[in-house]
Amino acid sequence: MGTITQTIANNLTTGLGGASGINFRNIIINGDMSIAQRGTSATGIGVGYYTCDRWRSQRQIGGFTQTQATDVPTGQGFATSLKMDCTTADASPASNGQLAIQQRLEGQNLQYIKKGTPNAESLTMSFWVKSNKTGTYTAEIFDEDNTRQITRTYTIDSADTWEKKTLTFAGDTTGTLDNDNDRSFEVLWWLGTGSDKTSGTYTDGVWQANVNANRLTSSQVNLADSTSNDWYITGVQLEAGTSASDFEFLPYDVNLARCQRYFFTEPNTDAYHGVCNGYFIVTTLFLGTLSVGVPLRTSPSLSVSGSFSCQAVGADLAASSFTVNDSEGNNLTKIQIRATVSGATAGQGTQLRNTNDTSAKFQLNSEL
Repeated sequence: MGTITQTIANNLTTGLGGASGINFRNIIINGDMSIAQRGTSATGIGVGYYTCDRWRSQRQIGGFTQTQATDVPTGQGFATSLKMDCTTADASPASNGQLAIQQRLEGQNLQYIKKGTPNAESLTMSFWVKSNKTGTYTAEIFDEDNTRQITRTYTIDSADTWEKKTLTFAGDTTGTLDNDNDRSFEVLWWLGTGSDKTSGTYTDGVWQANVNANRLTSSQVNLADSTSNDWYITGVQLEAGTSASDFEFLPYDVNLARCQRYFFTEPNTDAYHGVCNGYFIVTTLFLGTLSVGVPLRTSPSLSVSGSFSCQAVGADLAASSFTVNDSEGNNLTKIQIRATVSGATAGQGTQLRNTNDTSAKFQLNSEL
């Protein structure tokens, strides 16, 4: 067993199959947009998570459809990208309007950058981007723990052409990050904004206490000003240091597991797909345990849609009013699920499953 364990460890540090090394240097999760547990397309998006895992939308300007697209830079190893497509124009956004995509990061995953110390590390962001709308865009790192921020601008030079961008953010010697599983950093790619964030004095590449009016340059593109506009991104990497390395491709299962820490959806590809086993505590209550495989970030919220039932002797009993039961002492790999039923036999074992409903969804959310 020791030899097998060492082999796995060596593969992760020196490269699977002799390929370039995998050492999880990329702070961003799912930067190649390959995981999309919620679905591959969402219309009328607002504020929240819609398609590619870990990528949160902040849309209060115009109307947009978001998709996991297959348009990617040629010859770079990517199969998918995230696409924002304007469907309702807004050429004059409200002053507090916002349009961005972002990723939120746990403080305990950022301790090694030594923020708030004399040895604070610089961070380098690299990504591939494409849009029909050329001009100035802004990327931002926002420190939630200390209400500080730094932005860098980049330019899309050629319409409808994949371009690689590299931005370096100086280390910040002010404001240490909390060492916990809560949000410490937000990393944002701005696509438009109202005047609230552009009416002050913009400074590129400098950490400072947040003043909303100073956050973005007044030349920031408004992607919402025409329904002809779209914007794609993939190959996103954020790493310590002042230079960008090649994108760190992870095996699909590793990438999926990292995403499932924040969002887990029970696969539901066939009729009567089982969610979890359990039993009837009393005639009106089901209790089961759903194994998620990886520790969730925190006790999750539960979202259920479609039709589910509990298999009983001679019948399927409709299940409803689902809740997460935390009686297992906050064991975040085994989540207890309660559901209301009617006419069950107390003590009888059962399985919770969809009721011939392949569109039914059973989802656990532990997002930041």
